[in-house]
Amino acid sequence: MSNREPAWRSWVRKAESDRLNIANNMAAGRVPWDTVCFHAQQAAEKYLKGYLVWRDETPLRTHDLVALLAACADADPSLASLEEDCRALTYHAVGSRYPEETFSPGEGDARRMAAASDRVCEAISRRLPQGLFGDASG
Repeated sequence: MSNREPAWRSWVRKAESDRLNIANNMAAGRVPWDTVCFHAQQAAEKYLKGYLVWRDETPLRTHDLVALLAACADADPSLASLEEDCRALTYHAVGSRYPEETFSPGEGDARRMAAASDRVCEAISRRLPQGLFGDASG
């Protein structure tokens, strides 16, 4: 038996790094709100892709969370309830990465995106085998 981590767990492990990045940034004296938005989207994206890999599907090569969610909802229609969160996360991640006069996320935006990301990540996590960091098999 191989000791290699299943591919879906690798996606989730990377997502958890994004979530740690959010927590660390939110605890900083000076918070880069745009970075919080970016990592919120990235965490959700990696959880969605991890779910697809767990289902033996090849995830779309996209950062569009609505498209990824649609692929996940094909297997579990209840996930469609996350569409509003996925749409907001996609918008804030792309919009916050490049200088634009019309959009610069502030604290409220970043906190909303962190909460949206948590909802997506936790919903997917509940559908995956438990024991991500333990010895449970997946």
